[in-house]
Amino acid sequence: MASNSFGSLLTITTFGESHGTALGVVIDGCPSGIALKQEDFLPELARRRPGQSMVTTSRREEDAPVILSGVFEGKTTGMPITVIVANENQRPEDYEKLRSVFRVGHADQVFAEKYGHRDHRGGGRQSGRETVARVIAGVVARKILPKNVKIIGHAKQIGSFVARVYRPADIEKNPVRCADLAVAKKMTAYILDLKSKGNSAGGLIEIRVEHPPKNLGDPVFRKLKSRLAEAIMTIGAVTGFSYGAGFGTAEMEGKDYTANPKNFGGMLGGISTGEPLLLTLSIKPASSIGQVAKEGRHDPCIVPRVIPVAEAMVALVLADCYLMQKMYQ
Repeated sequence: MASNSFGSLLTITTFGESHGTALGVVIDGCPSGIALKQEDFLPELARRRPGQSMVTTSRREEDAPVILSGVFEGKTTGMPITVIVANENQRPEDYEKLRSVFRVGHADQVFAEKYGHRDHRGGGRQSGRETVARVIAGVVARKILPKNVKIIGHAKQIGSFVARVYRPADIEKNPVRCADLAVAKKMTAYILDLKSKGNSAGGLIEIRVEHPPKNLGDPVFRKLKSRLAEAIMTIGAVTGFSYGAGFGTAEMEGKDYTANPKNFGGMLGGISTGEPLLLTLSIKPASSIGQVAKEGRHDPCIVPRVIPVAEAMVALVLADCYLMQKMYQ
């Protein structure tokens, strides 16, 4: 039995495989009367789409969304919203040799052992292509939240190169989505060098949420921080999550920690304070390296394409908590 659903009041169920006919999502619990059309999904899907730059996979997909249900005359009806995206650039033959081979660092073997049967074409449900459904759902989640809520992710670190400044206007001006243009150039050169050698890079993503609603999160087991951690850790490439000062607290003394509210990351006792949320997640280097990387279509660094996915998962958690909080009022 697999688990393909997420959320409490606002729930999503994703479906489809990397080289199947289509992928999609069913979004349930969205309030009625929210303006929604197919074009609303395009900007975020473009940010996640493969083949968008020289530092991503060469697979090209238009990712054209089709709304099947839950929207009438340009507004949500309160019924389940179903959106699909067709797989148009399928090359399952590229993966035929993997039918009986387990790739190192991938979930091939554990899927085969757990289910007794697996889709070897690009990893099936294991593939990062599954995240197209999450990005679609994130667009709807953002529409549920107050308009002043801004969820902004950027590449904080790739390899040993760390952003020193934060200029959100520059994030979409470079292929690695770094808020520091000078460092972005070094990150890009580093990734391209690794790509030429059939190697890959990992990194850190920082997500800032400006003007989050207050009082989100329900102690003790549904704290906002725990829900965010769960959401982020469902993304295949993510290896770690922290908020505020994060693991840096190990070197702090109490007087230093309490002296700067930013160390709290916008949450106290698992409840949002209304201050900006500061989240950090670590991304592993792609496991498809060497000859596998040279023969197939793989990302030498998945960090830039994980950013819109992580933003979407944050939006889903915040929207779900926001709807729950409104029930208390």
